[in-house]
Amino acid sequence: MKLYATFLAGALAVLSYLPPASAEAVTFSDPYKMMEVLADNTFSRIAKDQSKIQADPEVLRVIVNDELVPYIDSRYAALRVIGNSADLRQTPREDILAFVDAFQNYMVATYAGVFTQYRDQKVIIEPAAGGIDDQKIITVKTRVIDPGKPDIKIDFKLRRGKDSDNWLVFDMVAEGISLLDSKRAELGNLIRQQGLTSVTALLQEKAKAPITKPEEK
Repeated sequence: MKLYATFLAGALAVLSYLPPASAEAVTFSDPYKMMEVLADNTFSRIAKDQSKIQADPEVLRVIVNDELVPYIDSRYAALRVIGNSADLRQTPREDILAFVDAFQNYMVATYAGVFTQYRDQKVIIEPAAGGIDDQKIITVKTRVIDPGKPDIKIDFKLRRGKDSDNWLVFDMVAEGISLLDSKRAELGNLIRQQGLTSVTALLQEKAKAPITKPEEK
């Protein structure tokens, strides 16, 4: 608990001087409406551009940047990944910014790779389970319906903006597995062993890899 409190204090200090996340996003006070718009825009575009994607999977990287990135709190997710692996208050601002940027590009490539498997499945946003007035973090549950196959349950974790009612996604939990937790486990030890700048360079290289289906990597 003490370690978490130390991380939280450092993260809050860093968030206060990093530039605003996703400044170009249209804001939504209703996170469920936001997820409906995000899902509809993203999957409609992927379905419409299937011929382009089949010819060049890199098109998916453009779609993710256009449709998803404005609604993802990349800086908060990146700081959660760092966790206690580095002292955020003692880390130069430019090093943190470089890591946030590299992590975002890496996640764009990760999402794009996942979307290579999407064709025209139906995505259902589950209705709200309760009120959101006093909540700062909520989970929006979705189901991906693919005829002839079991439904895929995907939960999106959203965080309310500090000074407004807009919401941003910071984690995706697919079939009980948190993408953020898995990346924190994967990268945390590397940050402790090699340092933040070294892991930033590693993520930059990974982000440049061609977009392929996950099973092809």
